[in-house]
Amino acid sequence: MKPLRNIALLAILLAMAAAAAGRDFTVVIDAGHGGHDPGASGRAAKEKDINLSIALQLGEKIQARCKDVKVMYTRKSDTFVPLGRRADIANRAKADLFISIHTNAAAKGSTARGAETYTLGLARSEANLEVAKRENAVILIEDDYRQRYAGFNPNSSESYIMFEFIQDKHMEESVDLAKSIQEHFRTHAGRRDRGVHQAGFLVLRETTMPSVLVELGYISTPEEERFLSSKAGSSKLAESICRAFIEYKEKHASPLAAAKADSKPSPARTGAAPAIRFKVQVLASARPLEDGDEELKGLSPVGCYQEGGYYKYTYGESSDYNEILEIKRKLSARFKDAFIVAFRGAVKTDLQQAIAETKKQKKK
Repeated sequence: MKPLRNIALLAILLAMAAAAAGRDFTVVIDAGHGGHDPGASGRAAKEKDINLSIALQLGEKIQARCKDVKVMYTRKSDTFVPLGRRADIANRAKADLFISIHTNAAAKGSTARGAETYTLGLARSEANLEVAKRENAVILIEDDYRQRYAGFNPNSSESYIMFEFIQDKHMEESVDLAKSIQEHFRTHAGRRDRGVHQAGFLVLRETTMPSVLVELGYISTPEEERFLSSKAGSSKLAESICRAFIEYKEKHASPLAAAKADSKPSPARTGAAPAIRFKVQVLASARPLEDGDEELKGLSPVGCYQEGGYYKYTYGESSDYNEILEIKRKLSARFKDAFIVAFRGAVKTDLQQAIAETKKQKKK
């Protein structure tokens, strides 16, 4: 009976491996606002309707081209969904990616145009902070928001200080997707490129996977409102995000990428683990930069590593996280999107784990 038992066990293992190999890539698409929360308003259109239209178009386009992708929505109709619930939907589904779709609005008396994409982080400018405040203000119409969001006040600048200390372990993937979205907005949809930014969005803070928040354009500007509300405009925007999604999935979810990650030598194979070093990443470039390049703004000496097809430049190096945090603060005026990264030897590692490890070492 033993051979039969072994064959049966082998069959089960093969079936499990096949199931794992064919596991769906899950993306959750979040149409911002909804129901009694209209979001920003134009002369005729409402943000909640624009967001939903483009979210549904995006999902349809992804499903049509990516048969191995499972598309989920936080809402598919004009309903109100609390911010925390939106993140819960993605977390419970163990999603691989979260895309939140919104429409911007300029302050009264001012005009603005173009699209921008955000990842989680500290708002580096007053404009970014105001966008985060407006989108987070939806929690004020939720019941028991003070308890649910641990006393967070979306209108208080002090509440956003915590984002200085939150380093999203998925930041690299999130920024990569955000950059691709902006590129396609510019080349396919003809949108003015307002860039990639960081800000303290609660809906991104609560997710446990790479995530971005897209601001499609300014509903407060009449010509932008017409574009966002039009069939052609909304289709171009959805198509742009879809193209960026496909690029992201090919880069970050391919079997080859997983094989490369698994092939990296572990501390168990190589003996003692190399020391942890913290650095400040100041920018990423599609091309290699020479010393003195204007993009480096006089910063020297800089380090460089390659990841996701980009040359990523760092400044400073220390085993002391607080020392690097102080360097980052000093650099913020010149490099507003700078953030801290950690390396174990020459290999980039998870920042939160690196911080925890160095704290333990100090206690010994």
